[in-house]
Amino acid sequence: MDWQAYLEAKQTEFLEDLLDFIRIPSISALPENAEAVAQAAEWVARRLEKAGIEHVAVMPTGGHPVVYGDWLHAENGPTVLIYGHFDVQPADPVALWHAPPFEPVIRDGKIFARGASDDKGGMLTPILAVEALLRTDGRLPVNVKFCFEGQEEIGSPQLPAFIREHRDQFACDLVLSADGLLWSVDRPMLVTRYKGLAGIQIDVTGPKQDLHSGLYGGVLQNPLEAISRIITSFRNESGRIAVEGFFDDVIDLSGEERDRIAAVPFDDASYRQSLGIEALFGEPGYSTWERNWTRPTLEINGLWGGFQGEGTKTVIPSTGHAKVTCRLVADQAPERIVDCLIKHVRRHTPPGVRVEVNPLPGRADPYFLPVDHPAHRLAARVLTDLFEGTPPYFVGVGGSVPIIPIFQQVLGAPTINFGWSVGDEQLHAPNEYFRLQNFTRGQRGYCLMLKELAGYGA
Repeated sequence: MDWQAYLEAKQTEFLEDLLDFIRIPSISALPENAEAVAQAAEWVARRLEKAGIEHVAVMPTGGHPVVYGDWLHAENGPTVLIYGHFDVQPADPVALWHAPPFEPVIRDGKIFARGASDDKGGMLTPILAVEALLRTDGRLPVNVKFCFEGQEEIGSPQLPAFIREHRDQFACDLVLSADGLLWSVDRPMLVTRYKGLAGIQIDVTGPKQDLHSGLYGGVLQNPLEAISRIITSFRNESGRIAVEGFFDDVIDLSGEERDRIAAVPFDDASYRQSLGIEALFGEPGYSTWERNWTRPTLEINGLWGGFQGEGTKTVIPSTGHAKVTCRLVADQAPERIVDCLIKHVRRHTPPGVRVEVNPLPGRADPYFLPVDHPAHRLAARVLTDLFEGTPPYFVGVGGSVPIIPIFQQVLGAPTINFGWSVGDEQLHAPNEYFRLQNFTRGQRGYCLMLKELAGYGA
């Protein structure tokens, strides 16, 4: 029996495994579910052992655990680290679910449940692929390590220090991320860019207390007006970010990159309709995809102060506040951007108020891997074959995945997006689902990819 026949014969059993896995309510954000996250870690560890993986361990991190395992008998072969996460988002609002969120329901070729798509369905596929290869070939074509975490949905707070501490154990030549997306059910994609993250909180203080606007109006600086002036100073009239030094380290797009992005479909009207807006807005001179994938951003996430209730309260507020975050691109460093923001705020603070600026937690470095990287070329071949001649789009992602630049910086290993979710599968929303078609496709994909990687780096 070859690995393809093995996978076909085991699908009923593998589906039952996935359903059991999904039933564990491993919500990392809720302290009361910490035991369930630990239970999920133990489930993953036992499933790795069943697949034939060695040195399996549930490793403490100071937060939710990491599951490790390896198979290291491919002499002179490359080492591939497979990454994914077994924690899930909260299920709220539960009333909007068509069935209890941790009681999976199969309907129309889809599994409906929290975590089915993000990331338990995708995370299980490489384990099953490795089992198929070990049971039929007796060995793997490459050395394989696993890093499955239980805290991705809360930003992986302990993972940077954890990976640095265990860098020798997780050392590898390449990372395959099972936490990833397809462009659509019929089209794969490979991710060349993830954005970094940096942010600040601005606190403006004027008088020592709220004041009567009739008694004191017109004689002092209003903190809300002051913070509004600071906020509006972040952009010029054309919409370009006006923070001094902000763009100094940004690598601009080549003509070839712009052509490649332009080849990815975009329907302006449909996009606007999906967002419920009349017009798009952003940095001049760039398309929507270019802005979202390759250009840094600055967004006001929160702005507050003064009277918020119904009706009128005629006061001059004592304080005003704002939270600002920036999505960063190569080669921007979060620490440098925070420094630029702080200096900008201080330069644009009007007289008569005091300002305090503090960095926000949750910084992340940007990530970039060129389209022509050897690992991308290998993955593109595999995905094109897997999707019957349809090649992947090369895209960027506007969000941040903190662990991926850590793999690059600490392990010196690039990461390839090799997941099987689709963006329409209600990720993080009620009635999340995962297509069974991609569950089986992902198993085949990992078998093909591991075989293709046998000569990687040679």
